[in-house]
Amino acid sequence: MPLVSVVMGSDSDLPVMSKAAGLLESFGIDYEIRILSAHRQTEQFFSYAKGLEERGVKVVIAGAGMAAHLPGMCAALTSLPVIGVPMHTSSLGGRDSLYSIVQMPPGIPVATVAIDGGLNAGLLAAKILATADETIAEKLKAYQKNMADTVSAKDKRLQEKGYKGYSEG
Repeated sequence: MPLVSVVMGSDSDLPVMSKAAGLLESFGIDYEIRILSAHRQTEQFFSYAKGLEERGVKVVIAGAGMAAHLPGMCAALTSLPVIGVPMHTSSLGGRDSLYSIVQMPPGIPVATVAIDGGLNAGLLAAKILATADETIAEKLKAYQKNMADTVSAKDKRLQEKGYKGYSEG
């Protein structure tokens, strides 16, 4: 049973949305991944969004470009938390997607990550689930420690090369 639904309006969004799916997979979080159009498949989309809770989904990650209606429509049709991923677009660089997703009307919130921010969407979904799942919480702590250790290792290599910039002490 998927805990997270990753949905996008086009297969061109897959490179970005697969980062969310990959993060969820690495944490052992069950997910589904779908391509649905809020504009071209209205009845299918409404059925999908209205059936999320019944299927046990806890968080939705919705990616969309240009008009970017998919995340907002998901949020309008379910009480589940929805994370919007604005896609980079050729015409406006993704600003059109970003504005569409973040400018939701009162009462229909969509948490929004950066343009093409699929990885952060996956992390945010994991953090939401971690509030009720200690196993996921521990994996998040390990992930964060690994990031910090990676930066420390890079700094150590830089210092070993004799860089004369800022140093503690």
